[in-house]
Amino acid sequence: MRFTVDTQVLKTAVEVTSHATVNSNLTPILENILIDVQYKKVVLTGNNLEMAIEYIIDKDVDIESEGKFTISSKFLSSFIALVQSKTIKIELEAGSSLKFTTDSGETRFKWVSAEKFPVIPHFHVDTPLTLEGKDLRNAIDKTLFSTAEWNIRPMLAGIFIKTSRDGAAFASTDSFRLSEYRVYKENAANLDTSIIIPEKTAMELGRIINDNNSKVELYIHENQLLVVYESIKLSSRLLSGRFPDYEGFFPKKHNTKWVVLRNELINAVKQVNLVARENNYNTRLRFNPEWKLEFSTGDTEVGASQIALNASIEWQEGTIGMNSQYLLEVLSVIRDDYVSLDFETALSPIAIRGVPEKTEHAGYRHIIMPLKI
Repeated sequence: MRFTVDTQVLKTAVEVTSHATVNSNLTPILENILIDVQYKKVVLTGNNLEMAIEYIIDKDVDIESEGKFTISSKFLSSFIALVQSKTIKIELEAGSSLKFTTDSGETRFKWVSAEKFPVIPHFHVDTPLTLEGKDLRNAIDKTLFSTAEWNIRPMLAGIFIKTSRDGAAFASTDSFRLSEYRVYKENAANLDTSIIIPEKTAMELGRIINDNNSKVELYIHENQLLVVYESIKLSSRLLSGRFPDYEGFFPKKHNTKWVVLRNELINAVKQVNLVARENNYNTRLRFNPEWKLEFSTGDTEVGASQIALNASIEWQEGTIGMNSQYLLEVLSVIRDDYVSLDFETALSPIAIRGVPEKTEHAGYRHIIMPLKI
């Protein structure tokens, strides 16, 4: 087996696939990357049994002979990061040595047979869900932060996706907050389907997908997901269980609503959090008739904080308690200049939206459950 490849191309492939490797004393092969040198392409694969990532190199590579082997992901990542040559020549030598040849010299490292590397399950689906890369990345960005921890609520430790002919809805919740991002797209899927993508899988997709117009295809079969994006294929198990029927949690009306500049609100919340973190971020929000939004923490062991912001307020005066860190996290994924907060009563969910609430192609909404005051 012998081939020469562009260093930067190989570096990108290793960076992507290494995220699907895992340190395992019981199954050390899972720490390795599988490199399959074929007639016209080189395929790198990482597989931790829960998720697998394939990266196909079919450009900037010169293949002299075929072969298949695995090698340590840690070594390969560290080695390539130090290579200054434009290309790297890789070849299997007699025994178990793999030789890397660059402009500055040669390096040998032990390779491991590919026979024990886990096989990725393959399936065929005629009609995938097809989305723009930027839409899927936005959906992950706006929902991933509100997933639950696996050891607390396994069924909620991922992003729920429901497809229809009108598009796709992405949702996540940890029972204290709820996010939903809708992509409006005609004929997005021929069949209605619902799945839950594990948090780690969604995190890798968000890392892999660029904010561009490239298409992403999602193939779903039973408890398996296959995502095809440019030169990358990501396979993953899906979470089992039923995601909550969350639509009814979003409030249909409000008695108090305010609109404020997002950047000013973020700055105010960060100031309050310097004190509120001593009290589990328990913060009181008061809407007063003087067109002010007031944040206050009450007395804590380190002090107290009270900040007022100018806001456009509708309806009546109101006071509500919330976790201010939750508010800061949702503000970090909203890109609009203005945001609105509204609620019906002090015990009702607080709805947070960007202004305007949605575009022609997508819409986002988020609620935070109130705290007793």
